[in-house]
Amino acid sequence: MRILLVEDEKNLASEIIQFLEKERFHCDWAQNSKRATELLINNPYDFVLLDIGLPDGNGLDLIKEARAIGSEAYFFVITAKGELRDKLLGFELGADDYLAKPFSLLELNSRLQAIIRRKFGHKSDEIKFGFFTLDTAKKQFFFKQELIILTKKEYDLLRYLVLNKNRVLDRLQLTEHIWGDFFEDDFDSNYIDVHIKNIRKKMAKFDETKWIRTLRGIGYEFIMGDVTT
Repeated sequence: MRILLVEDEKNLASEIIQFLEKERFHCDWAQNSKRATELLINNPYDFVLLDIGLPDGNGLDLIKEARAIGSEAYFFVITAKGELRDKLLGFELGADDYLAKPFSLLELNSRLQAIIRRKFGHKSDEIKFGFFTLDTAKKQFFFKQELIILTKKEYDLLRYLVLNKNRVLDRLQLTEHIWGDFFEDDFDSNYIDVHIKNIRKKMAKFDETKWIRTLRGIGYEFIMGDVTT
Protein backbone atom coordinates (compact mmCIF):
# COMPACT_ATOMS: atom_id res chain seq x y z
CA MET A 1 0.00 0.00 0.00
CA ARG A 2 1.27 3.45 -0.89
CA ILE A 3 0.84 6.43 1.44
CA LEU A 4 1.43 10.15 1.02
CA LEU A 5 2.20 11.81 4.35
CA VAL A 6 1.58 15.56 4.32
CA GLU A 7 3.16 16.90 7.50
CA ASP A 8 5.45 19.90 8.09
CA GLU A 9 6.94 18.68 11.39
CA LYS A 10 10.08 16.87 10.29
CA ASN A 11 10.62 14.80 13.45
CA LEU A 12 7.02 13.64 13.59
CA ALA A 13 7.03 12.82 9.89
CA SER A 14 10.19 10.76 10.29
CA GLU A 15 8.68 8.84 13.21
CA ILE A 16 5.46 8.10 11.30
CA ILE A 17 7.30 7.01 8.15
CA GLN A 18 9.66 4.67 10.04
CA PHE A 19 6.71 3.04 11.78
CA LEU A 20 4.55 2.65 8.67
CA GLU A 21 7.37 1.25 6.57
CA LYS A 22 7.87 -1.44 9.22
CA GLU A 23 4.18 -2.21 8.73
CA ARG A 24 4.79 -2.78 4.98
CA PHE A 25 3.50 0.57 3.73
CA HIS A 26 5.48 2.59 1.20
CA CYS A 27 5.56 6.26 2.19
CA ASP A 28 6.19 9.50 0.32
CA TRP A 29 6.47 12.76 2.26
CA ALA A 30 5.44 16.33 1.52
CA GLN A 31 6.11 19.21 3.92
CA ASN A 32 3.65 21.62 2.28
CA SER A 33 0.58 21.82 0.08
CA LYS A 34 2.51 22.66 -3.08
CA ARG A 35 4.69 19.55 -2.90
CA ALA A 36 1.71 17.40 -1.92
CA THR A 37 -0.23 18.57 -4.98
CA GLU A 38 2.70 17.69 -7.26
CA LEU A 39 2.91 14.20 -5.79
CA LEU A 40 -0.85 13.63 -6.02
CA ILE A 41 -0.85 14.61 -9.69
CA ASN A 42 2.01 12.29 -10.59
CA ASN A 43 1.43 9.27 -8.35
CA PRO A 44 -1.42 6.95 -7.33
CA TYR A 45 -1.89 6.66 -3.57
CA ASP A 46 -3.98 4.33 -1.46
CA PHE A 47 -3.94 6.75 1.49
CA VAL A 48 -3.13 10.37 2.21
CA LEU A 49 -2.30 11.21 5.84
CA LEU A 50 -3.03 14.91 5.96
CA ASP A 51 -2.19 17.61 8.49
CA ILE A 52 -4.52 20.62 8.41
CA GLY A 53 -2.03 23.25 9.59
CA LEU A 54 0.48 23.52 6.74
CA PRO A 55 2.88 26.46 6.22
CA ASP A 56 1.40 27.38 2.83
CA GLY A 57 -2.32 26.87 3.43
CA ASN A 58 -5.11 24.76 4.86
CA GLY A 59 -4.45 21.09 4.27
CA LEU A 60 -8.14 20.40 3.74
CA ASP A 61 -7.92 22.16 0.38
CA LEU A 62 -5.86 19.19 -0.81
CA ILE A 63 -8.89 16.93 -0.51
CA LYS A 64 -10.79 19.05 -3.04
CA GLU A 65 -7.78 19.19 -5.35
CA ALA A 66 -7.29 15.44 -5.15
CA ARG A 67 -10.91 14.73 -6.02
CA ALA A 68 -10.70 17.19 -8.92
CA ILE A 69 -7.78 15.28 -10.49
CA GLY A 70 -9.50 11.92 -9.96
CA SER A 71 -7.49 10.58 -7.04
CA GLU A 72 -9.11 7.58 -5.34
CA ALA A 73 -6.95 7.85 -2.23
CA TYR A 74 -8.50 7.57 1.20
CA PHE A 75 -7.85 10.71 3.27
CA PHE A 76 -6.92 10.45 6.93
CA VAL A 77 -6.83 13.85 8.64
CA ILE A 78 -4.25 14.18 11.45
CA THR A 79 -4.05 17.54 13.15
CA ALA A 80 -3.31 19.34 16.38
CA LYS A 81 -6.68 21.06 16.13
CA GLY A 82 -9.36 19.28 18.11
CA GLU A 83 -12.27 21.55 17.24
CA LEU A 84 -15.45 19.85 16.09
CA ARG A 85 -15.76 22.37 13.27
CA ASP A 86 -12.49 21.23 11.67
CA LYS A 87 -13.45 17.59 12.01
CA LEU A 88 -16.87 18.09 10.43
CA LEU A 89 -15.42 20.16 7.59
CA GLY A 90 -12.92 17.42 6.84
CA PHE A 91 -15.66 14.81 6.60
CA GLU A 92 -17.78 17.11 4.42
CA LEU A 93 -14.87 17.42 1.98
CA GLY A 94 -14.44 13.65 1.81
CA ALA A 95 -12.05 12.69 4.61
CA ASP A 96 -12.41 9.04 5.67
CA ASP A 97 -11.09 9.28 9.21
CA TYR A 98 -9.71 11.77 11.73
CA LEU A 99 -7.10 11.59 14.48
CA ALA A 100 -5.96 14.44 16.74
CA LYS A 101 -2.34 14.90 17.84
CA PRO A 102 -0.78 13.51 19.91
CA PHE A 103 -1.83 10.05 18.81
CA SER A 104 -0.63 6.48 19.12
CA LEU A 105 1.04 5.03 16.03
CA LEU A 106 -0.54 1.69 16.89
CA GLU A 107 -3.96 3.34 16.78
CA LEU A 108 -3.12 4.97 13.46
CA ASN A 109 -2.17 1.59 12.00
CA SER A 110 -5.30 -0.03 13.43
CA ARG A 111 -7.50 2.59 11.77
CA LEU A 112 -5.65 2.27 8.46
CA GLN A 113 -6.17 -1.49 8.54
CA ALA A 114 -9.87 -0.99 9.28
CA ILE A 115 -10.20 1.29 6.23
CA ILE A 116 -8.39 -1.28 4.08
CA ARG A 117 -10.86 -3.95 5.18
CA ARG A 118 -13.82 -1.70 4.38
CA LYS A 119 -12.32 -0.61 1.07
CA PHE A 120 -11.85 -4.16 -0.17
CA GLY A 121 -14.96 -5.61 1.45
CA HIS A 122 -13.36 -7.77 4.14
CA LYS A 123 -14.69 -8.10 7.68
CA SER A 124 -11.62 -9.49 9.39
CA ASP A 125 -7.82 -9.69 9.11
CA GLU A 126 -8.04 -13.25 7.78
CA ILE A 127 -8.87 -13.66 4.09
CA LYS A 128 -9.74 -17.23 3.16
CA PHE A 129 -9.91 -18.77 -0.30
CA GLY A 130 -10.06 -22.50 -0.80
CA PHE A 131 -7.99 -23.93 2.05
CA PHE A 132 -5.63 -20.94 2.01
CA THR A 133 -5.66 -18.17 4.61
CA LEU A 134 -3.92 -14.83 4.24
CA ASP A 135 -3.55 -13.30 7.70
CA THR A 136 -3.06 -9.58 7.07
CA ALA A 137 -2.51 -8.82 10.76
CA LYS A 138 0.27 -11.40 11.27
CA LYS A 139 1.48 -10.95 7.68
CA GLN A 140 1.49 -14.72 7.17
CA PHE A 141 0.10 -17.15 4.63
CA PHE A 142 -1.29 -20.60 5.47
CA PHE A 143 -2.65 -23.70 3.79
CA LYS A 144 -4.99 -25.17 6.39
CA GLN A 145 -2.74 -24.92 9.47
CA GLU A 146 0.59 -25.11 7.65
CA LEU A 147 2.62 -21.92 7.29
CA ILE A 148 3.79 -21.11 3.74
CA ILE A 149 7.02 -19.15 3.82
CA LEU A 150 6.93 -16.10 1.57
CA THR A 151 9.54 -13.41 1.15
CA LYS A 152 8.51 -9.86 2.07
CA LYS A 153 7.99 -8.91 -1.57
CA GLU A 154 6.09 -12.12 -2.33
CA TYR A 155 3.77 -11.48 0.60
CA ASP A 156 3.21 -7.83 -0.35
CA LEU A 157 2.48 -8.77 -3.95
CA LEU A 158 0.11 -11.62 -3.04
CA ARG A 159 -1.71 -9.43 -0.52
CA TYR A 160 -2.25 -6.65 -3.04
CA LEU A 161 -3.51 -9.09 -5.66
CA VAL A 162 -5.87 -10.75 -3.16
CA LEU A 163 -7.22 -7.44 -1.89
CA ASN A 164 -7.92 -6.47 -5.50
CA LYS A 165 -9.52 -9.81 -6.28
CA ASN A 166 -11.10 -10.23 -9.74
CA ARG A 167 -9.50 -7.00 -10.92
CA VAL A 168 -6.84 -6.84 -13.61
CA LEU A 169 -3.69 -5.11 -12.36
CA ASP A 170 -0.93 -4.16 -14.78
CA ARG A 171 2.76 -4.26 -13.90
CA LEU A 172 2.93 -0.49 -13.45
CA GLN A 173 0.13 -0.55 -10.87
CA LEU A 174 1.79 -3.35 -8.97
CA THR A 175 5.14 -1.59 -9.04
CA GLU A 176 3.77 1.76 -7.89
CA HIS A 177 1.55 0.47 -5.10
CA ILE A 178 4.00 -2.06 -3.68
CA TRP A 179 7.50 -0.84 -4.49
CA GLY A 180 6.81 2.90 -4.64
CA ASP A 181 8.34 5.12 -7.30
CA PHE A 182 8.40 3.68 -10.78
CA PHE A 183 11.69 3.61 -12.63
CA GLU A 184 11.49 3.24 -16.39
CA ASP A 185 14.62 1.11 -16.56
CA ASP A 186 12.89 -1.56 -14.49
CA PHE A 187 9.61 -1.68 -16.41
CA ASP A 188 10.74 -4.10 -19.12
CA SER A 189 12.37 -6.43 -16.63
CA ASN A 190 10.71 -9.60 -15.39
CA TYR A 191 10.89 -8.51 -11.75
CA ILE A 192 7.14 -8.81 -11.14
CA ASP A 193 6.93 -11.99 -13.21
CA VAL A 194 9.61 -13.73 -11.15
CA HIS A 195 7.75 -13.00 -7.92
CA ILE A 196 4.47 -14.23 -9.42
CA LYS A 197 6.18 -17.42 -10.58
CA ASN A 198 7.57 -18.03 -7.08
CA ILE A 199 4.17 -17.44 -5.44
CA ARG A 200 2.46 -19.83 -7.86
CA LYS A 201 5.10 -22.49 -7.25
CA LYS A 202 4.68 -22.30 -3.49
CA MET A 203 0.88 -22.43 -3.72
CA ALA A 204 0.92 -25.30 -6.22
CA LYS A 205 2.61 -27.56 -3.66
CA PHE A 206 -0.71 -27.56 -1.78
CA ASP A 207 -3.35 -26.71 -4.38
CA GLU A 208 -3.03 -26.69 -8.18
CA THR A 209 -5.95 -24.28 -8.65
CA LYS A 210 -4.94 -21.43 -10.97
CA TRP A 211 -5.59 -18.57 -8.58
CA ILE A 212 -3.47 -16.01 -10.45
CA ARG A 213 -4.35 -15.45 -14.10
CA THR A 214 -1.86 -13.94 -16.54
CA LEU A 215 -3.12 -11.49 -19.13
CA ARG A 216 -0.37 -11.49 -21.70
CA GLY A 217 1.04 -8.04 -22.31
CA ILE A 218 -1.18 -6.52 -19.61
CA GLY A 219 -0.69 -7.92 -16.13
CA TYR A 220 -2.30 -10.24 -13.61
CA GLU A 221 -5.63 -10.97 -11.98
CA PHE A 222 -6.34 -12.89 -8.80
CA ILE A 223 -9.41 -15.04 -9.42
CA MET A 224 -11.42 -15.44 -6.27
CA GLY A 225 -14.94 -16.84 -6.37
CA ASP A 226 -15.61 -18.68 -3.12
CA VAL A 227 -14.12 -16.36 -0.51
CA THR A 228 -14.81 -15.88 3.18
CA THR A 229 -13.49 -13.25 5.58
